[in-house]
Amino acid sequence: MMVLLMIIAGGVGALARYLVGKLVTHYAGDGFPWGTLVINVSGSLLLGFLSGLSMYHGFTADTRFEQLFPTVVLGSGFCGGYTTFSTFTVDTVKLGDQGRLPAAVANVLLSLVIAVGGAVLGLAIAAATA
Repeated sequence: MMVLLMIIAGGVGALARYLVGKLVTHYAGDGFPWGTLVINVSGSLLLGFLSGLSMYHGFTADTRFEQLFPTVVLGSGFCGGYTTFSTFTVDTVKLGDQGRLPAAVANVLLSLVIAVGGAVLGLAIAAATA
């Protein structure tokens, strides 16, 4: 049952990625991969929070399904379908190929620093609820 729910959550995550990407690009333009950045940062925040639930609320191998649902189904399923490392790398390569090396470097630095910051913030939020 959990595998089926993960598959469904992955599909919902992929749809959310598409919609958020289109929405952000509509408002921010397509000169920089803002959509991919927003997706990966928000996904890292959510995954950090879900991981923090496991870390700070003592989930173990014996934890009931209802307690594992957010971490496993939403973390692996939804976040796996939502976040997109491959698009980040292709966007970065495209910027470099267009001769926009400063934008390519900015994309790498912003993505890594802000996404890791999002994950840390998510963990902190989960810790605060413990």
